[in-house]
Amino acid sequence: MIFSKKIEWGGRPLFIETGRFANQAAGAVTVRYGDTTVLCTVEADKKPGTAEGFFPLTVNYVEKAYAAGKIPGGFVKREGRPSERETLISRLIDRPIRPLFHKDFKNETQVICTVLSFDGKNDSDVISLIGTSAALAISGLPFLEPVAASRVGYKDGEFILNPTIGFNSDLDLVIAGSRSAVLMVESGANELSESEMLAALKFGHESFQLIIEAIVELAEKCAKKPFAVQSNKTELQQIIAEISEKFLTKIEEAYKGSCKHDRNEALGEVLQKICGHFADSEKITEKEVSEAFHEVCSRFVRKKILTTGKRIDNRGATDIRAITTGVSVLPMVHGSAVFQRGETQALVVTTLGTAQDEQLVDSIAGEYKERFMLHYNFPPFSVGEVGRLGTPGRREIGHGKLAGRALTPVIPAKEEFPYTLRVVSEVLSCNGSSSMATVCGASLALMDAGVPLKNAVAGIAMGLILEEDGKYEILSDIMGEEDHLGDMDFKVAGTKNGITALQMDIKISGVTFEIMEKAMSQAKVGRLHILNEMLGGLKTHRSELNENAPKMTTISIPKDKIREVIGSGGKVIREIIDVTGAKIDIDDDGKVTVSASNSASMDGALNMIMEIALDPVMGTVYTGKVVKIMEFGAFVNFYGSREGLVHISEMSDKRVEKVTDVMSEGDSVSVKFLGYDNKYRAKLTMKFK
Repeated sequence: MIFSKKIEWGGRPLFIETGRFANQAAGAVTVRYGDTTVLCTVEADKKPGTAEGFFPLTVNYVEKAYAAGKIPGGFVKREGRPSERETLISRLIDRPIRPLFHKDFKNETQVICTVLSFDGKNDSDVISLIGTSAALAISGLPFLEPVAASRVGYKDGEFILNPTIGFNSDLDLVIAGSRSAVLMVESGANELSESEMLAALKFGHESFQLIIEAIVELAEKCAKKPFAVQSNKTELQQIIAEISEKFLTKIEEAYKGSCKHDRNEALGEVLQKICGHFADSEKITEKEVSEAFHEVCSRFVRKKILTTGKRIDNRGATDIRAITTGVSVLPMVHGSAVFQRGETQALVVTTLGTAQDEQLVDSIAGEYKERFMLHYNFPPFSVGEVGRLGTPGRREIGHGKLAGRALTPVIPAKEEFPYTLRVVSEVLSCNGSSSMATVCGASLALMDAGVPLKNAVAGIAMGLILEEDGKYEILSDIMGEEDHLGDMDFKVAGTKNGITALQMDIKISGVTFEIMEKAMSQAKVGRLHILNEMLGGLKTHRSELNENAPKMTTISIPKDKIREVIGSGGKVIREIIDVTGAKIDIDDDGKVTVSASNSASMDGALNMIMEIALDPVMGTVYTGKVVKIMEFGAFVNFYGSREGLVHISEMSDKRVEKVTDVMSEGDSVSVKFLGYDNKYRAKLTMKFK
């Protein structure tokens, strides 16, 4: 049987339907918004997994080329590995649903969202999240409550619900939440204030409440039998109580270590002693002991923060770790910086390229180019581990996208700065907030390369400790342990003028706007402090590009001259490139970008292009070559391939009897351009000294 709901949302109809497709899945829902359609399915293993303290949830968002009437490019005409966009949307769906599964549910669970139809106007990410929530609501899996999401734009002081693709907006915000709380935020903004961002969040949260009601009504009609959840809570609480009684003092001592490595080593020794204590018990497994130990550690750290106001490293709630920076730390590269905050250190490098280096992206929305790229690398040694190196994982892609989004609003326009920009962040050491360290380091590396940023950008990660009685503490600049043991990871990046990126993930069932407002206010103070610290050695971008960077300039030529510059079969432009060694890009509108490794090469190419495409300037003196002697004068090649006539009367202030008395073929002479005669022949003179 088919069940469906229709809602008018943001000026367009939204359809949620189940029962038509994929009926063997635990939950399957089709969502259509405009003519964009996504199938969202949910399935779970019938037996619990064995992963310790980990919920094995996998979310896969998949775009099919046929959805947009396309055939995949390349030799293999089928979809391959996930694109960066697919990976980012998979994370977008995962983050708000993960905290809402029952804490004792450890069965392997898989969500697959497949884009079946794409209309080019309505994005598929938000409706994929809505479809996932609906599929979970009817699946019978222990999902605590339905969620929904919306996209918010901002233009001319007004918020826009679910703006269409390509809409020019000062804000691109995706918010997900439940009836009463916010679960996830992902946004980029054009230096908006904290009050504007908070208003956008409230607008987005209010806008999707009717979606939640529709999902509830759908579930009431067709939800499956609830999934049984196995729980060992009673036994676990007994182990926790015994560990707290006998080992809490040792745990407290272990947390006095001055660095993460020392603390982890000390805590590992305590865990070994605890495992030895329970070794004779046949009913208690090592997995249960480990889970109980980590719960005791969590309770200790959280209680210390809430009762004393002191954190693991004895900072106050609003204190920022010590910051050190350096620029021009690497030779040969175009721009480099190192940013260190506490034990987190990022080495960031900027490379400048030409239009030929732009990233070509092929998606169901069509092909487009990106001239600013930020890549984030997280090698295993950064956390003192041995691991496999390979293609970037979801975390690396997500962190790089967040940092790139934070810097995009301050990148100069192509017309102002025609370079392609690639920034690479190598995280060399990590104890929390490496993505925000990347933002800070990238800002410095770009300025070190001479990129004229509109403003410097800094980022800070905020944490939260929230107890059941409502008591909470917001933490500025969280460490890795605080991220792991806390309830929120709220990242805010921006300039001195406002916010450029916002991202929030939580581990509980939601946070209130009161908490978010306080977190943003506290983050602003921290962000301005970090900006002041990081700009101590380099307050603005360098006035000149690094000597290793390619030299580049842009000129415009008449459209009807493009063919002449390119030449038949590209002969002319290839000759210019071969002679000068420069790179040349010509757009259809006549914009020509010339780049080279040195100024001489660039200037040579520019001169050759201008000689072909642009007319000589009246009254300008040029150096030319005498190519033909006549009785009445001489023809001089003076501007590219252009020739002009120097009449015998224009060769000297004195009378000239014969042309050969003044010049011979092959001579180099200086001539002034006087314009054209009635036959459009260039007139030249040597009487200008």
